Amino acid sequence: MREGEGWRFFAGTVLGIAGIMRIFDAIWAWSYNGALTGDLQNALFGHSYDTYGWIWLIIGVILIASSFGVLTGNPFARWLGIFAGAILAISAIWWMPYYPIWSLTYIAVGVLVVYALAMYGSRESAMGS
Repeated sequence: MREGEGWRFFAGTVLGIAGIMRIFDAIWAWSYNGALTGDLQNALFGHSYDTYGWIWLIIGVILIASSFGVLTGNPFARWLGIFAGAILAISAIWWMPYYPIWSLTYIAVGVLVVYALAMYGSRESAMGS
């Protein structure tokens, strides 16, 4: 196994799983029929769960696309993966008031993805230099 190959596999896998989870978040947002929470009245992207559903769907697609790119070794995917890892960490902040432990876990995993791709995602590190 080459140096950093495990980190790249970790990053690609986590990005894919997180993307699927964000798509589930979007489906939940579109199908939720309950009352709006008071926190959404002054939220960043408005007070509609439909809006958040679309945002989470877009984030999920970006995460899954970067996952495939990282796992196939595409050089551009390294930068897309770093960007997606940052999105993963930042988007978890929206859930902080409701699920603080899961949000902190998402943030930590996003930071690990950024680290993995920044340190071991380049072609030079794949060749063992």
